Amino acid sequence: MALTKNERRLRIKSRIRKVVSGTETRPRLAVFRSNKEIYAQVVDDVTGKTLAAASSRDKDITKSEGSKSELATLVGKSVAEKAIKAGVETISFDRGGYLYHGRVKSLAEGAREAGLKF
Repeated sequence: MALTKNERRLRIKSRIRKVVSGTETRPRLAVFRSNKEIYAQVVDDVTGKTLAAASSRDKDITKSEGSKSELATLVGKSVAEKAIKAGVETISFDRGGYLYHGRVKSLAEGAREAGLKF
């Protein structure tokens, strides 16, 4: 029985989540990628709180034009700026079962450019 793309991704995601979890000193940067949009949030898994979040649907990012990869870079910068305001400098990156390629990679590079360390 073949797995669907999403079932395969969820399996990979659960394998990653066994290892990657966010703490107060080093929260997790979680990424969700849909066909049109990309979402990122910085999560402290100990308390279960989201410290910062950004998506390609945010007003400041929706106004800018470019490819989906370019928008993902802007989302990465935006979430990094919000995280730094919240007092977070180092994070662990959770790619959510997606390959570290394309939009996910662009988001990570944007977050690094804005000053987050992983």
